[in-house]
Amino acid sequence: MMSRFLVAILLFLSLFVFAGISQTNPAPEGVDSHVGAGYEALKQDRYEDAMREFRAALALDPTLVERAQFPLGVALFESHQYSDARKELEAVRKVVGDHPNVLYYLGRMELESGQVDLAIRDLSKAAVKPPLPDTAYYLGFAYAQKGDSVSAEKWLKEAERATPQDARVPFQLGTLYRKLGRGEDARKALARSGELRKRDNDEVQMRVECAQKLDQGPRQEARAFCDKLYDPNSAEKLTKLGTLYGEHGDVEAALKPLQRAAELAPQSPQMQYNLAFAYFQLGQFEAARAPLELALKRWPDLFPLNSLYGAVLFRMGRFDAAYQALGRAHKLNSQDQTTREMLYATAFALAGQHAEKAQFAEAIPFLQQAAKLKPAEAEPHQRLAEYYAKANRPADAEAERKEAARLAAQ
Repeated sequence: MMSRFLVAILLFLSLFVFAGISQTNPAPEGVDSHVGAGYEALKQDRYEDAMREFRAALALDPTLVERAQFPLGVALFESHQYSDARKELEAVRKVVGDHPNVLYYLGRMELESGQVDLAIRDLSKAAVKPPLPDTAYYLGFAYAQKGDSVSAEKWLKEAERATPQDARVPFQLGTLYRKLGRGEDARKALARSGELRKRDNDEVQMRVECAQKLDQGPRQEARAFCDKLYDPNSAEKLTKLGTLYGEHGDVEAALKPLQRAAELAPQSPQMQYNLAFAYFQLGQFEAARAPLELALKRWPDLFPLNSLYGAVLFRMGRFDAAYQALGRAHKLNSQDQTTREMLYATAFALAGQHAEKAQFAEAIPFLQQAAKLKPAEAEPHQRLAEYYAKANRPADAEAERKEAARLAAQ
């Protein structure tokens, strides 16, 4: 079977095919937060939470077909609630047409329910521009179920090219060849499947040993062993290796596999985030900025990208841009404490910059935002009292002094 790690990455990729579609009208208050929370829940396989968040977003704005209804359908699909998933995805289909991503999930459900002809119809259309690498596998499997051995072999061989590490593909080919009486071909295909499964098991063991060596040291010896896991042609394996290095404190070594993974999968927000986060941890903020800017053009609704981008800009001293990015991230996930703290600090930094130029009226809105972010803190009100006084607003200054005193006394 395909590893759960890769399934998660593929699902994550499929969600954002419609990202970047502009909205004519501003989203109602709270929509961004629900959409962002839904994406986060999906990424963590918390499908019930994802469904709740996307339904809440759609209740506020039913026009969010691409941003909320499509991922709602995916969450239902992953929860095996196929009837409800089909209802949502068919509704999306009416709006966006026969989009490959929609057809992929519809085809998977049709195959699951034994509607082989419908599955072939939809997966064939999806395969013209495959939304996920395993599209060809499911189309080949569907043809095998129908008994069309020629088409089944064609698409399963295409699947081998698209996903050469997936042990399911040669297994299905072996099964097909056995039914056709092609014994030698069946033997070879099943042997390939067995080798891939063994290789997967061996790599799992190597990752365990790699983690132990990274924890125990010495570092160079650990790297020499762990780099045996480096596969320049597999974004999945490279990401696993980079993550392994990062989780065990060797971020410098993580950089090489994560760079290569980002090259192999430029359409993946997760790959770009991983690379940027490694650069961020190493203090290479300019290098971290580039992949994040590129990713955010395609996936503006992803909380992790916005939050990390804001953090990078803050460290670079680009407070205006950081304030925008962190504000967006906070809208997408208002519960994240790290983002809240950094947005608070950014608001204070911008207020201070304006105050240095005696632009007290311009500084005040930033302090008001800081006060909203931390309503129990006296400091924003103390500073607001000072700036209101300098802006010749004595009544407001007095009100802020009283509020600051009240909070300080608690």
